[in-house]
Amino acid sequence: MQVRSAVIPAAGLGTRFLPATKAVPKELFPIGDQPAIQVVIDEALGAGIDHIVVVSSRDKPAIEEYFAPNDELLRALAAKGKDALADRLRAIGRDWRVSIVYQDDPKGLGHAVGCAREAVGDEPFAVMLPDEMMSSSSLLAQMNGVCASTGGSVVAVLEVPRAQVSSYGVIDPAGEVSDDGVIPVRDLVEKPAADDAPSNYILTGRYVLTADAWSEIEDLTPGSGGELQLTDALRAQAARSPFHAVISDAGRYDTGNPLGFLTASIEMGLADPELGRPLRAFLRDLDVG
Repeated sequence: MQVRSAVIPAAGLGTRFLPATKAVPKELFPIGDQPAIQVVIDEALGAGIDHIVVVSSRDKPAIEEYFAPNDELLRALAAKGKDALADRLRAIGRDWRVSIVYQDDPKGLGHAVGCAREAVGDEPFAVMLPDEMMSSSSLLAQMNGVCASTGGSVVAVLEVPRAQVSSYGVIDPAGEVSDDGVIPVRDLVEKPAADDAPSNYILTGRYVLTADAWSEIEDLTPGSGGELQLTDALRAQAARSPFHAVISDAGRYDTGNPLGFLTASIEMGLADPELGRPLRAFLRDLDVG
């Protein structure tokens, strides 16, 4: 049950970030000095995953270019004595493997994940939505462990005020929360009314799925919005197999809109060992009146 692969859906157009995303994929926007997608990849690597499957679009060739070697650039850096920077570039994909697959006809998150089946193979895998970033790998590592110990799929959840649940997928718990934040799940409900929600635990961008999820994804029919919804595949799993949620206690950054991306950049910059001190000094001295 070792989880070795992580699927990162990255084929979206990033319309909330236009006109910038007309030329630059949102996944390559910088957080400090590295692209946002690398932050998500580093989280996966820290949880023991060594195969990254990026579901991209042919309209976003820059994503594939990010992972491709560039010998000319390396030679230019070497000529300028920038060996440390050159080594950082060589490290992209050096101790881990990346596969690029394409979602040519976007039909929803379930369809995007299904595009990765051949690259992943019939084994458990993680799904990591790049619009959400975590402060560490601890949540994903715990989810991997729960998958291995129970033999079933696992979702990450966040506890929110009940008034907010109507914007998210929500779990229907089948039991109490364990001491380490694990909840057995009976069912999942997509965007319920607050009064009808079975809990106030919302899905939050991290999934660890057993290999039988592929057949459920393949059998999906259009659901909410006419799209193939990953939640529908998860519901089918929860109805017949062990299924659990893990409450997230890691720092979470929602980068799905410009303000969220900006605030995430600041918070993660403050935590950076090199950028933190000068950024904190700048913010302290900033006249925000």
